[in-house]
Amino acid sequence: LENLQPEIKELAKRLRYEVSVRGKQLGWSEKVARFHFAKNMRRIVAELYVRDNCHPFKATVLLWVQIPMWVCVSLALRNCSVGALGSAVQEQFSSGGALWFTDLTAPDSTWILPISLGLVNLLVVEV
Repeated sequence: LENLQPEIKELAKRLRYEVSVRGKQLGWSEKVARFHFAKNMRRIVAELYVRDNCHPFKATVLLWVQIPMWVCVSLALRNCSVGALGSAVQEQFSSGGALWFTDLTAPDSTWILPISLGLVNLLVVEV
């Protein structure tokens, strides 16, 4: 979308000129000229989106998938850590860690997991 902005600005400038010339020929009011400009500009921008296959909705699809997934995973991890799934799961989490986090039910006092998760998420978004 950002790569199309210079082309859109140039096309808008040209279209504005063409609409003003045509409006003077046909005696359009300013309101009618703005209507024709907006209508044709929407059509031109839609054609550019189709040509370059970059509809703005595609940029938001990730959010509509990622946010519900994040909520579900967060709730599942919370339910596992507070023992909502049963004592067998609670026992496995309290003795099933590795490295510095041997008890997965205890808070991470070093903040390594939350910070690393945040950095990985930032990396995914930026890449």
